[in-house]
Amino acid sequence: MNEIITKYFPELTADQSHKIASLGEIYREWNSKINVISRKDMGSFYERHVLHSLGIAKVCQFKAGSQVLDVGTGGGFPGIPLAILFPEVQFHLVDSMAKKIKVVDSAVAALDLKNVTTQQIRVEDLNDQYDYTVSRAVARMISFYRWVYKQVKPGGTILYLKGGDLDEEMQELNKPYQVFDLKDYFSEEFFETKKVVQVVC
Repeated sequence: MNEIITKYFPELTADQSHKIASLGEIYREWNSKINVISRKDMGSFYERHVLHSLGIAKVCQFKAGSQVLDVGTGGGFPGIPLAILFPEVQFHLVDSMAKKIKVVDSAVAALDLKNVTTQQIRVEDLNDQYDYTVSRAVARMISFYRWVYKQVKPGGTILYLKGGDLDEEMQELNKPYQVFDLKDYFSEEFFETKKVVQVVC
């Protein structure tokens, strides 16, 4: 259930709560056809996927009208939970795998998310620029930065969900950054080593 979400985001509207509550059934149904989410994770779906995605919202409030790119969105994380939370923000969810975008398209349609567009494409092939780029650990930070920095507007922000000890990895980047520990915001054990890395371009 989504009580864990309302615990940390009590300001949700009825519409937002309904959409978040609908996520579990949408992904259970898809997971029975395609292994979008690890089977062992479905029992902790709201904690490990929805709340983890919303960790970004604890460290950054997107401005209304801004544009957010979700790179390697997979089944729609972190983009879909963030799009529910920020209905006045435009989200572009991209992934190179067609079957994953099919799942995302279905979820976006079921939730009637008017602020989400999707695309099967490699991020390097995108020509647009965005105010924010978000993602859940698809590579080392230096590799991810090289893929996406051209798609971030000057002064724009990369917000990257990562885990573990990042000191060595972040030294490779050789750019100013901030690391936020999600354990400072969420008390569940899962978040003990989870972080949001923020890099301003």
